[in-house]
Amino acid sequence: MYKNLLIIFNLFIFSSLYAQRTGGIKGTILTSDGQPAEAVSVGIKNTTIGTITDEKGCFQLVRVKPGTYTLRLSGVGLVTEEKEVTVTRDVTVMDFRLRESSNTLKEVAVSGSRRRYKVDAPSNTLRLNEPLLEVPQNIQVVTSDQIKDQQIFNMLEGVSRNVSGITMQEHWGNYARINARGDRVAPFRNGMNIEATWGPLNEDMSFVDRIEFVKGPAGFMLANGNPSGFYNVITKKPTGTNRQSFDFTAGSFNTYRATADFDGKITTNGKLQYRLNLMGQLSDSWRPYDFTNRYAIAPVLRYKFDDKNTVTAEYTYQFQRQASLGSAYLFSLKGYKDLPRDFTNAAPNYPPMNIHDHSAFLTYEHKFSDKWKFTAQGAYFNYHQSGTDSWIQGPDYTTNTIFIKPNGDITRALYFWEGINRNKFAQAFVNGEAQTGSVKHRILAGVDFGDKYYIADFNQSGVVDVNKPFNIYNPDYSNVTIPTFSTSTPLSQRGIGSVTLEHYQSFYAQDELGFFDQKLRITLAGRYTADHIEQYGTPNTNHQFTPRAGISYSIDRNTSVYGVYDQSFLPQTGLLRTGDVVKPVTGNNIEGGLKRDWFDGKWNTSLSIYQIIKNNQTVTDPSNAANEFYVVQLGQTKTNGVEFDARGEIISGLNLMVNYAYTNSHITKDTRAGYVGTQVPGFAKHVTNAWLTYRLQRGTLKGLGFSTGYQWQLKRLPWNFSQGETSDLPNYFRLDGAMSYQYKKFNFGVNVNNILNAYLFSGGHSSYLTNYASTVYTWQAEAPVNVRATIGYRF
Repeated sequence: MYKNLLIIFNLFIFSSLYAQRTGGIKGTILTSDGQPAEAVSVGIKNTTIGTITDEKGCFQLVRVKPGTYTLRLSGVGLVTEEKEVTVTRDVTVMDFRLRESSNTLKEVAVSGSRRRYKVDAPSNTLRLNEPLLEVPQNIQVVTSDQIKDQQIFNMLEGVSRNVSGITMQEHWGNYARINARGDRVAPFRNGMNIEATWGPLNEDMSFVDRIEFVKGPAGFMLANGNPSGFYNVITKKPTGTNRQSFDFTAGSFNTYRATADFDGKITTNGKLQYRLNLMGQLSDSWRPYDFTNRYAIAPVLRYKFDDKNTVTAEYTYQFQRQASLGSAYLFSLKGYKDLPRDFTNAAPNYPPMNIHDHSAFLTYEHKFSDKWKFTAQGAYFNYHQSGTDSWIQGPDYTTNTIFIKPNGDITRALYFWEGINRNKFAQAFVNGEAQTGSVKHRILAGVDFGDKYYIADFNQSGVVDVNKPFNIYNPDYSNVTIPTFSTSTPLSQRGIGSVTLEHYQSFYAQDELGFFDQKLRITLAGRYTADHIEQYGTPNTNHQFTPRAGISYSIDRNTSVYGVYDQSFLPQTGLLRTGDVVKPVTGNNIEGGLKRDWFDGKWNTSLSIYQIIKNNQTVTDPSNAANEFYVVQLGQTKTNGVEFDARGEIISGLNLMVNYAYTNSHITKDTRAGYVGTQVPGFAKHVTNAWLTYRLQRGTLKGLGFSTGYQWQLKRLPWNFSQGETSDLPNYFRLDGAMSYQYKKFNFGVNVNNILNAYLFSGGHSSYLTNYASTVYTWQAEAPVNVRATIGYRF
C-alpha cells in the first residue's frame, strides 16, 4: 500500500510541473457599523469558485488563475455588491463594508435558521495557518449548531456521535472518558492538554463554541498527547457584536435548565469587548435517588490595543453536586440486563459528591504583519471534589467468598473521596509565512510548559449494610448505616502517599513547504520533550525527540490527498503491582487520506486509513481487588482502521452529518503468556452515526425544521476487558429525533432521545473477580425514551 501511495504522490508532483501558476483573494467583510459579517457568500461570477465568511468576517479564495474577474458578495439582510478585481500570481487582499438592506432586514431575525455543520478552518489554538482541506491529518469539527440541534448539555452526552470512531465509555459522572483508535483520547481546552487524574469536570456546552477532534498524534502542535488523538474544546469569545440570547429547557426526569449569553462592546470604539455565559441546571434521573445539579459562570474580557495587539482574559467556574459516585453501576451473576435499568444500589441518604472546578486563561496576541503572528498563553486549573463513592464490598479472599451470592445478596460500602487537581500551563509560539524563491513556507515554532499536581484521600471507607445484606432482587433501602468520615486533618496530610506530580518542558518547530503554487505541500516537524513525574514517591524522568513528516497534494481546488508519518511520546502515571516505574507510551503512526469539498464548499467528505503502533500502553490490572487501582503495561499494541466523515449542507436547508469507522486493536508483544493476539479493551470494531436536519427556507412555515439521527456500535469491547474473557456486549443502536421552529427572535425545539425505548448500556465483566468460578457482570444503563423542550429568545 505504501509503495502505491508513493507512486501516486510522484505522479502528482510531475504533473504539477505543467500547472499554471495561480494566485488568490482574501480579505474581511464588515457591516456598515464595523462589525464582522458572518456567513456572507463570496464568489467569482461565472465560475464555481466561492466560499463564505467565518465568524470574524474573513474569507479566502485560493488557486485563482491570473486575470480580471467580478467578485460578488451577498448575505441575508445585506445589500448585494459586485466589484471588479485583478488577480496576479500572488494573494490579493480586499476588504469590504456592506450596507444593511431595508428590503431584507426583516429576514435577519430568522437567519439563525441556517445551520453550519461544516467549517473550513481550524481554530487559532491549533496553530495551523491553513484550511482544513490542506492539513495532512484527519481533523473533524463539531459546531455549536450541531450541539444546539441535538440539545447536548455537556461533554458526557452525544458529542461523540458527531465524529467517526469516537465512543463514550462508562463514566463516573464527573469527567469524560472518550475513546478513539483503540485508546482514550486526551482532553484539551483552547489548545492546552488539561488531562488530569480524575478530572477536570467535563465541560458544560453553555460556554463552548466548537469542539475539534484531532485524530492521530499531534504532540508537535500542542502538548504531549495520546497517539490516538485528542479533542480540543474551544470556549466562546467576544465577537464585537452586541447580541444576547436566553434559553430555557424542561425535560424528562425533572430536568430544568436555563442559559444566558451576553456578547458585546463595553466601550463605544469597540476596543474593550466582553462575553458572559451563565447556566443553571437541576436534573433528577430515571434511577431513584440519583441527581445532578450544576451551574456555570464564564466571563471573558478582550481588549484590542490596536490592530496588532490583543489581550484576552477568561475565567470559568463550574459547580456540580451529584449523587454518590459509582451509584450508576449495576452488578449481577446472571448477565447484563438482569436488573431493570431504573434499579440502583444507592440509598436515598447517601452523602453526595460536590465538585468545584475553576479555570482561567490569559492570552496575548501580537501581529507583526498580515503574515506573522506571536501568541503567548497561560492557564490555571483548580479542581476540588469532596464526597462519597459508592461501590460493592469486595470479595473475602480468606474464605473465597464472592461479593454477590446466587440469591442476590450483596454488601454495600461507601468510600470517602476528596481530591484536588492544581495544574498550570504556559505556551508561546510564532507562526507565519515566508517565501524562498518559488517555495512558500508556513512556519510554526514554540515552547510549552506544564505543571500538574494531584492529591487525594480515598482511604476511608465503611460498610453500609451492617445488620443484614442488601438483596438486589428484593431491595430494602431503609436499613442503612452511613459511615463516619473524618476531615479534621488537612488533605495535605490525609493524602500523603497519593500525590502525583508532573513537570514538562517542550520545544517544537514545523515548516510546511509549498510547491507549485501550494498544490504540493510537504510538512517537516520535530518536538523535544523533557518530562518528570513523581507518583507514590517514585520519580520518573524521560526525554524524547519525536519527528513528523507529512505530504498533502491538491488534485484541484476542492480535492486533496495526504499522507503523514509521526512518532509519539506520552509520559504516563499509574501504579504497577511490581513497584516498577511506569514507562511512557512510545510508538509511530502512518496515515493516508482523501478530502473533498462538494458544491462550492457547502459540504465535505474525508476518508482516512491509518496504523498506530504503541509500546507500553497501560490497561486495568485484571487481578485488581475491590478499591485497587493497579495497571499493567502491554508490551506493544497495533491499531489499524478506516474512518469516513461527511458533513455540511447538501441542498438549501438540508444539513447532514454521517460517519463510519472500522477499528481493530490487538496486542502484538507482551511478556505475559497468552496475551499476544488478544484484543485491546475499550473500543467497538464498527461505529456509524448520522444526524439529518431539514429546515424550510420559504413559505408560511419558514424556519420549521425536522431532525433525526442514530448511533450504532457493533462488536463492542469493554474497557476493562481481561485475558480469557470473551466480549458478550450486544450491539448498540439508538434512534433520536427532533423538531424546531424559528419565528422572528424566538426559537423552539423539542428533542426525543432513544425513541425506540431500547435498554442501552455499556459495561463488561468485573475483572478483579477472575479468581472465582462465577462471572460478575457490571454495567451502566442509559436513560429510556426521554424528551427535552427548549424555548429561546435572541436579540
